[in-house]
Amino acid sequence: MTTSRETRQTSSGGTAPRTLAEELRARPDEALAGLLRARPDLLNPVPGDLTQLATRAATRASVVRALDRLDRFALQTAEALAVAPDPCPYGTLAALLTGDRPDDPRIARELPRALATLREQALVWGDEDRLRLVRTARELLAPTPARPSATGLGPTVAEATSGMSPGRLQELLAAAGLPATHDPVTAVTALAGLFEDRTRMGALLAGAPEEAAAVLGRLMWGPPYGTVTADPAPHLRWLLDRGLLLPAGQGSVVLPREAALHLRAGRAHRAPEPVPPELTPVTGHAERLVDATAAGQAFTALATVEELLADWESAGPLVLRAGGLSVRDLKRTATVLDVPEPAAAFWAELAHAAGLLATDGDVDERYAPTPAYDDWLDLPAEERWTRLAAAWLAATRTAGLADTKDARGRTLSALGPELDRAPAPEVRRRVLALLAGLPAGSTVPADALLARLAWERPPRGGDESRARLARWALEEAELLGVTGRGALSAHGRALLAGTDPAPALAPLLPEPLDHVLVQADLTAVAPGPLHRPLAQQLGILADVESKGGATVYRFTPESVRRALDAGRTASDLTSFLTTHSRTPLPQPLLYLIDDVARRHGRLRVGAASSYLRCDDEAVLAELLADRRSAPLRLRRLAPTVLAAQAAPDALLEGLRAMGYAPAAESAAGDVVVARADAHRTPPRAAPAPVPEGPPVPDATLLDAAVRAIRAGDLAATAERRPRASSPSDGGLPRTTSAETLATMQAAVLTGSPVWIGYVNADGAASQRVIAPVRVEGGFVTAYDHTADEVRTFPLHRITGVAELADEHA
Repeated sequence: MTTSRETRQTSSGGTAPRTLAEELRARPDEALAGLLRARPDLLNPVPGDLTQLATRAATRASVVRALDRLDRFALQTAEALAVAPDPCPYGTLAALLTGDRPDDPRIARELPRALATLREQALVWGDEDRLRLVRTARELLAPTPARPSATGLGPTVAEATSGMSPGRLQELLAAAGLPATHDPVTAVTALAGLFEDRTRMGALLAGAPEEAAAVLGRLMWGPPYGTVTADPAPHLRWLLDRGLLLPAGQGSVVLPREAALHLRAGRAHRAPEPVPPELTPVTGHAERLVDATAAGQAFTALATVEELLADWESAGPLVLRAGGLSVRDLKRTATVLDVPEPAAAFWAELAHAAGLLATDGDVDERYAPTPAYDDWLDLPAEERWTRLAAAWLAATRTAGLADTKDARGRTLSALGPELDRAPAPEVRRRVLALLAGLPAGSTVPADALLARLAWERPPRGGDESRARLARWALEEAELLGVTGRGALSAHGRALLAGTDPAPALAPLLPEPLDHVLVQADLTAVAPGPLHRPLAQQLGILADVESKGGATVYRFTPESVRRALDAGRTASDLTSFLTTHSRTPLPQPLLYLIDDVARRHGRLRVGAASSYLRCDDEAVLAELLADRRSAPLRLRRLAPTVLAAQAAPDALLEGLRAMGYAPAAESAAGDVVVARADAHRTPPRAAPAPVPEGPPVPDATLLDAAVRAIRAGDLAATAERRPRASSPSDGGLPRTTSAETLATMQAAVLTGSPVWIGYVNADGAASQRVIAPVRVEGGFVTAYDHTADEVRTFPLHRITGVAELADEHA
């Protein structure tokens, strides 16, 4: 950790840097690597030298990206520099943040840190007495009429009076009690000096009308602009005559910056925030309670994802033409899962992010489980949760955006193409990291977390997208079981740390049961999670009536018929329930199974347009006489056969609505088993996260980039011996072939480095410093300082050569 004094210096001795490139040149390699790590966009492509690096670091897009990643106090420091004189002494900058009466020791303590952050990111350069904000950052942060500054300050006196006539300037001086000057420049200087002089300015304002002081109070902290009529009120006239309000356009006036700073006691910001807000109040819970709550919700998450994909594997929803899930299908899915629609969108997006759900690519494209879903089902519960949680943590898909409007007013759909938000993974990790920094089992209100995140990455231009991402991250972490009661669980901490959370989660998950409790009211209670085969079979035989810690299934004629349609017999159903029930089967349930089974399949439906046959002629006669059968348009073909104008599926539904239990049959006369096929998509990869800018370079790339930049800078700045016969063209040396060969041979003998101009096979020209080792066959073999390797150069591609000055040799 550097000291306060060290952070305010730019180089080790020597003269003050005159440009950002000179300051970068004086930095050690570790500092250059830190700059490239903090601003990885500067590496694409690798700059040829430090001048290129400094130029790229000052481009608008790169500066905007760097400003967006500053914490609030570092940004406030940059904003203060943007309204300070250029260059700005350190003391002036400190005064802008503390005011005339510094009473906050935190600012004095944290300002060197903030300034060091700006310097490390090449946003500030210069010595302590000549601090400079890079020009692009000053343009972005300085106040303009179209873009007010976050400081609330307006233009300087010089800027606001730039178009004012000399006569009007003299009138302002006279009204303010200042002597006349000989030119506009000194007049502006005199007026600005008055506003900056605390004593004289205080005396001037002491004589201001009360209404005028109220106007200054309203404009003091911004916005500094107001409007006046052609005939202003006396108190406004008093301000206008003394330059305390200056014209800013037709009918518009502005409070000059120097006057506003006096009114603010010298502070650029109303509330400097040198330290992050505390995470309070802290609420503690028992660690075991937090872990158990989170584990229970983790198990619920697994069951919900399974239920969603089981529902979609037979008849998945259609994909909208523009991509995504329709509002109707989302509502239906929410009903099936018994959750609100935003939660249904989250579970669908989670399954998609984990690679368990995708589109099938058919003509009528639908959503369906992927083959990876079957592999996922075979994993232990803790490993299945780990896969879901890891996918959530890394995903840029943002389910909270579903059913909201985009910038063009279009509704965004769940699973649609517009739900990626690159900052989402970083925000999720930061939210969990803040919770991890609290004592185990502890939590804080969401507003406290959001306030800390807003300090670490302040929203610019009213953009609250990160705050929304953070709120959604908290909600989703609770739904998924990463947190419990708002506190980070033990397996959540392991997930955040990058270790396997399964060992922490496994002991907390409930063991699946192999039994239910069948009751006399035609229900069965599962007192806990069931083994998957048992749950699947029971789901066919009965309808889920309620969920929770215990699941209640209800047996109905329709559910029993569904099991019979799936190929079971009455004895199969009775045997299944007897095996898995811890209580005796009640007679009403046995009667229900026998009654439905007795009537099941007496009527047979096949495809003619469709036909209906039954061995009992009385049943067919009863059916023909029933008025409810009129829409089916039945007619007798034979004593035991009726024909219908309805399709087989419609005929089946119509007969069931009338209270019959028909069965479909094949062309061979066999009963068709109604079992939904489990549809799967072709193999699909999980969606790749959308990166937020260039990736952070690793140590190897940083080391190579710094060496290349240093070598390129050496080639560009090394002093060459003058050569009268070597005119340069575009910075490249020019010599004849004979001179080039002779100089190379001499350098081999003396072991001296030389400076060359080189054009590669693609026609790209560059400057290089090389140390020749051998010259033969039209090639020179040399150590290339730019590439930091031994290379061979064709002599005909070398445009010229020059010896380096003795101090560089």
